[in-house]
Amino acid sequence: MIFIKDDFTKITTFFYFINLSKKLINVNEINHIGVNAIKTYLADVKNKNKNPMKKLLFLGSMLFALTINAQTWQVRLRGVSVQPNEKSDVSAIGGDVNISNSFIPELDFTYFFNKNVAAELILGTTKHKEVDEKSALGDVDLGSVWLLPPTLTLQYHFYPTKTLKPYVGAGLNYTIFYGVKSGVVKDVEYKNNVGFALQGGVDYMLNDKYFLNFDIKKVFLKTDVDVDASNVVPGANSVPAKVNIDPLLIGFGIGMKF
Repeated sequence: MIFIKDDFTKITTFFYFINLSKKLINVNEINHIGVNAIKTYLADVKNKNKNPMKKLLFLGSMLFALTINAQTWQVRLRGVSVQPNEKSDVSAIGGDVNISNSFIPELDFTYFFNKNVAAELILGTTKHKEVDEKSALGDVDLGSVWLLPPTLTLQYHFYPTKTLKPYVGAGLNYTIFYGVKSGVVKDVEYKNNVGFALQGGVDYMLNDKYFLNFDIKKVFLKTDVDVDASNVVPGANSVPAKVNIDPLLIGFGIGMKF
């Protein structure tokens, strides 16, 4: 296939415009201008109806360039308050498991498939103290445990203004329990588990590269716990418990686009 001079000039001019625009305006404006250019060119094709293969190849080149510009990364560093909303069912000795709140640093990475749709991976770890309150043995200190809960969400981003960019998301969480210290009982074992996560937040653009972020997540997480209290009650069997942790995560931080 051979391009005539006019078509070659259109293609080179378009790619020059894309590279120049990246330095002058943000990706959203590039996409908006690019879409208008495509609409105009489609109207031109309809009116002239000549050399359709060349027209389609030119259109494909524009779409490819727009797709490349839409695929961007973001990274955020947040301070996050982890607030469990625990419910428990402890067999044999009864009681209600109380799990402490925690405040942690969190790092996340976001990849944009296009202007609106993105995937976010959240990385952080948190330590919690646990007490079985009002059990048949009184308040039993179950010690502490670390949670590593990597969470992957699929997000949809809105653009009501140039600086304010809210989003919603949903995804999966896999929580690993480690670093267990068993308190007054002999041993405590936790089962790693998968949970569902919901998310909402907003980015406030400081400039084309840096932004502030406020984010809220709700993770629906439960685990099976086995408590070995034989040192407290001689001859006692392992005490099983089902614990819903269901934490609310409230975070604030700063982010960067690259």
